[in-house]
Amino acid sequence: MASDNFVDYVKIHTTSGNGGKGSTHFRREKYIPKGGPDGGNGGRGGHVILRGNKQLWTLLHLKYQRHVKAGHGSDGSGNLKTGAEGRDIYIDVPLGTVVKKSDTGEKIFEITHHGEEKIIEQGGRGGLGNTNFKSPTNQTPRYAQPGEEGNEGWKTLELKILADVGLVGLPNSGKSTLLSVVSAAKPEIADYPFTTLRPNLGMVKYRDFKSFVMADIPGIIENAHKGKGLGLRFLRHIERNSILLFMIPSDSEDIKKEYDILINELNLYNSELLHKDKILAITKSDMLDNELIEEIRDQLPKGIPYVFISSIAEIGLIELKDKIWNLLNDF
Repeated sequence: MASDNFVDYVKIHTTSGNGGKGSTHFRREKYIPKGGPDGGNGGRGGHVILRGNKQLWTLLHLKYQRHVKAGHGSDGSGNLKTGAEGRDIYIDVPLGTVVKKSDTGEKIFEITHHGEEKIIEQGGRGGLGNTNFKSPTNQTPRYAQPGEEGNEGWKTLELKILADVGLVGLPNSGKSTLLSVVSAAKPEIADYPFTTLRPNLGMVKYRDFKSFVMADIPGIIENAHKGKGLGLRFLRHIERNSILLFMIPSDSEDIKKEYDILINELNLYNSELLHKDKILAITKSDMLDNELIEEIRDQLPKGIPYVFISSIAEIGLIELKDKIWNLLNDF
């Protein structure tokens, strides 16, 4: 996925259609000069509908389509004919798209399944024709309902990528390098902070033609939960990952402290993230001898499975894939 084409946040203005007017028509035929009311109902206005599409990975197609309008319903007519419904407008979005009201930030719904459809803006109801208002005391009603007006407003669409494994680490912890080695993804890699500015997804091949999806997400720093660095843009993406793979380089000054920083930022952003399955990968392990490995092992946080890896030397990657697969399938 080219990073320049990845858009995970857009605002759009949606307008549904007005309902058609009810008819005030009366039946008039050659031998029935005083027929009763036969005005039909107006058609409803068109809805604006979001639809999940598993083929999409970005909101790029909505970046320059800020205004979306559905069609108006047609007016009712004589002979009890209901007006045509307004044309519904469908907006395809990637799975993991969250819809919020732009003015309040209130969450409306999210799309998580392929083909799932939800109305983002409901069309106005069509007005009732005069036939609906006839009664024993009013057999010739000369009025009908107007159609309801449609709805409109600004909506914010945020994409929280769906992946099996999300890579969590400080900048330059080796996340992009790992993804480039274990999958066909080609993230930008360089030795400076925030090389990864947008999430990258890769399909990781496993044994017997099995596979899982791994997401390389912008690095986290202290106070990311307040928006520092790429903070909030990073954190919302890991909410949808099944497993969090923490990555800390072996040459870190204090591995335990670095891990605690990452855990603390996740907790302050959303404490539920801490309930996800976690694995710790100590990267750049090709520089270590057995004595240093044992020394580092004693410093590691307790209660989390770990593995020593080197993406460049391809050390420990099979063991890492095994741990991930076993967690994903509760082995």
